[in-house]
Amino acid sequence: MPPVIREVHDADMPAIAEIYADEVRQHVNTYEYDVPGVDEMRRRMRALLADGFPYLVAELDGRVAGYAYAGSFRARLGYRFTVENSVYVAADLQGHGIGAALLDALIGACTARGYRQMIAVIGEPTNEASIGLHARFGFLHTGTMPGIAWKHGRWLDTVFMQRALGEGVATPPPDADGDSP
Repeated sequence: MPPVIREVHDADMPAIAEIYADEVRQHVNTYEYDVPGVDEMRRRMRALLADGFPYLVAELDGRVAGYAYAGSFRARLGYRFTVENSVYVAADLQGHGIGAALLDALIGACTARGYRQMIAVIGEPTNEASIGLHARFGFLHTGTMPGIAWKHGRWLDTVFMQRALGEGVATPPPDADGDSP
């Protein structure tokens, strides 16, 4: 049975924090050393929602099976049509299409909001599952930055992938006339 994809609720935060904690402790993809608590995860979620970004949850049999959100790629105004995505799935449920369902819904939500590009910042070229998931949804490999982070006793490379949303760069954004040269 496919997961139900829905918008996040405050009540989801303990499960989301648990999924994220496993990623922080066991893997390098987050680049975080310390596991953030439920209150910090809730603060992060509320900040994204306050800025109008989508934050989605995959629910399977009444359980939070994963979550995904988009946020600003960079803070400067010129980047306002580009988002960075994050997708996390509970360790025991990976490989069952939950990440794909989340990413598909996230792409749709970002496109509906008028974003034109989505960036995936993937910790480590060995993260074949994330690279494969993004490639399946049309993301192209745009580069690898070698050795830009340190965690679990080793230098980490970071993979960047990108895909167009909606009209991409085929047309100017709606507010292009207001740009300064």
